[in-house]
Amino acid sequence: MRTRESTLWTWHLLAGAVILVLLGLHMFIMHLSGLGGSGEEDVLSYSSVMERSRALAFVIVYILLLGVALYHGLYGFRKIVFELTLSEGVERAVTVLIVLLGLALFVIGSYATITAYAM
Repeated sequence: MRTRESTLWTWHLLAGAVILVLLGLHMFIMHLSGLGGSGEEDVLSYSSVMERSRALAFVIVYILLLGVALYHGLYGFRKIVFELTLSEGVERAVTVLIVLLGLALFVIGSYATITAYAM
């Protein structure tokens, strides 16, 4: 059991590193990309948002970011809940609920991203 938790913790740390890179990329594209050029294009305009949603690279990055952010956040939440010293059965139930919630949110977020790509 100890090895499983160590593996999950390692994935948690790696997810945090991936979030750092992807959010850094996002911040650069969304907020600093105008520094080098004319800066006249509004990255939040409808046309810019739709243009990005049609780019396969953005779809892949958004879905990857969604997955690692959900894992990182929900695993951290699970560890906080487990500090309440619950019984083993309750901990299993909490884990199942968190996994189901994470999967549902991932499916909904991925569906929205893929639907925007298909428009």
